[in-house]
Amino acid sequence: MLILGRKDVESVLDGREDLVLDLVRDAYLVHADGGTALPHSIFLRFPENERDRIIGLPAYLGGRSPVAGFKWVSSFPGNIDSGLERASAVVVLNSLRTGRAEALLDGTVISARRTAASASLAARKLTADGAADGVTLFGCGAINFEVLRFLTAALPELRAVTLFDLDPERAEAFAERVAAAWPGLTVDRAADQDAAMAAQPVVSLATTAARPHLTTDAVRPGGVVLHLSLRDLTVESVLAARNVVDDTDHVSREATSIHLAERRTGDRAFVHAEIGDLLREPGRSVDPDRVTVYSPFGLGVLDLALAEAVRAEAARAGLGTAVPGFQG
Repeated sequence: MLILGRKDVESVLDGREDLVLDLVRDAYLVHADGGTALPHSIFLRFPENERDRIIGLPAYLGGRSPVAGFKWVSSFPGNIDSGLERASAVVVLNSLRTGRAEALLDGTVISARRTAASASLAARKLTADGAADGVTLFGCGAINFEVLRFLTAALPELRAVTLFDLDPERAEAFAERVAAAWPGLTVDRAADQDAAMAAQPVVSLATTAARPHLTTDAVRPGGVVLHLSLRDLTVESVLAARNVVDDTDHVSREATSIHLAERRTGDRAFVHAEIGDLLREPGRSVDPDRVTVYSPFGLGVLDLALAEAVRAEAARAGLGTAVPGFQG
């Protein structure tokens, strides 16, 4: 058993945004071609506590580097008040020959960066060439920081960032981090939610909302909303939008905004496309007259793609801790 901690994972992935984008794109293409096995995620919730949850994502990814495994990821929003990250994760990789677990990785960075890479691929695909020169980050936490990291790699035209968070102090600290990391970007803060939604052609929603609380009324025509937290937008906004998802069946569960829209209409006809199919097509996929909403449930094959790449590189570099005889 090879055990890789957070610093090991970061040492492999830091500065390799293009690699992560390629791995996520390739995983989507394999999934679109039917080369994956993806049982529904398992949600562990707690009585009288709707905010906290732990999710299990079993998956198999075929293609050039087949891999099977499981991600176990928790979301405890109250951690933020204690100075801890909201989410934490581990990834287990299993041998495809024996089925035995052969690697255990800290999955927190993997999970955040595959989410950000997915959002950035969608932003690049769903906006007109050269038009995505600014982004609003709605929610100033770890996920949106990673989103900005990958947007700067995927969208060379990006010049401006608008921030909005219900906690002004968190927004201010986030603004300082952004200015230090990307001094060439213009950073400002929106006064309210509508101003935030209207400020830029791309909006990234990464909040801890459990129920819909936002509309897309203020978003520019042709704008793209990266609906990463999945439960922010009202049903009316979803139904008025051009909707792109990662997997229609997976995202239509667990009271996501897409799931609530399906309950309202009785079908999924409002979903325009899945991202894997769009990525197979050349050129951009743009609707200049409507808001496009990208709602990625977060597929476990993305975590496995990154985890396997990290495991392979770490083994070559002698990183991590090997535990002989872990399973006898």
